[in-house]
Amino acid sequence: MPGAPVAAAVLGDVAQRVKALAEMGRSVGLGTILVGDDPASAGYIRMKQAKAVDLSIHSSHTQLPGHAAQVDLVAAIRAMNDDPRVDAMLVQHPVPAGIDYEAALSEMDPNKDVDGLHPFNMGRLALSMPGPVPCTPAGIEALLAHYQIPVAGRHVVILGRGTTLGRPLALLLSQKRPTANAAVTVVHSGIPSWDDYTRQADIVIAAAGVPGILRPEHVRPGAVVVGGGVRYEGRRLLPDVDESVAEVAGWITPRVGGVGPTTVAMLFRNTVVAAERRAPASKSGGATAGESG
Repeated sequence: MPGAPVAAAVLGDVAQRVKALAEMGRSVGLGTILVGDDPASAGYIRMKQAKAVDLSIHSSHTQLPGHAAQVDLVAAIRAMNDDPRVDAMLVQHPVPAGIDYEAALSEMDPNKDVDGLHPFNMGRLALSMPGPVPCTPAGIEALLAHYQIPVAGRHVVILGRGTTLGRPLALLLSQKRPTANAAVTVVHSGIPSWDDYTRQADIVIAAAGVPGILRPEHVRPGAVVVGGGVRYEGRRLLPDVDESVAEVAGWITPRVGGVGPTTVAMLFRNTVVAAERRAPASKSGGATAGESG
């Protein structure tokens, strides 16, 4: 289940919406903030900037040194809040020790929160209200829908409860929509018998950020397996799903090129939806928690 076809469809739609806004005299802008010089994070920012150029989206970037204080990050966030060229923004994670990422998120204008992680937007998601949906969960739902994997009425087990993936994905897939409406169980490494649950699942989504945690003996033969969690060691990408799981799974995302492309695509969908909300006389009703942006 490669993510490239899903991402291409989403980005094609984004390009058309950016063009429609341009015809109204309205540009679309994405703001990024990076604290420190982590190579993987810097690479992600460069990739997002390059994709923004491809989509005719204006890119604003603020680079803060690794020794920056919380007050410096808050000031950068508030500057983007006030910048009319920025429709959506993000603070690249992880941040250096000494920076409170969650507190920084709370300083962001929730309507410019492209990752959908502001407490206000997480509340919107929990209540199925319109608002930006976290990008990786939205991408996983779109991936399953694209490949016509039945989700409604099925048992989905999510291994991992993090605020960027496991927790919002559970909220998303349990909502009443044709591409969701599942029985969702969330387990984690703090449960000694977590594999008892994954072996019962129709769909297993690994979201723990623990390399190789999911192995063939943890999966029912024929089950759908989605690898959402990864960890980086230097430049090496280490996924949660061991490659040998492919021997028993009925469907599985590839080690590289699965969830990653859909996550990026949903980030830009959230960006254009934010711009549509801010555009004068826009006819767009915006995205709902059941959509991907």
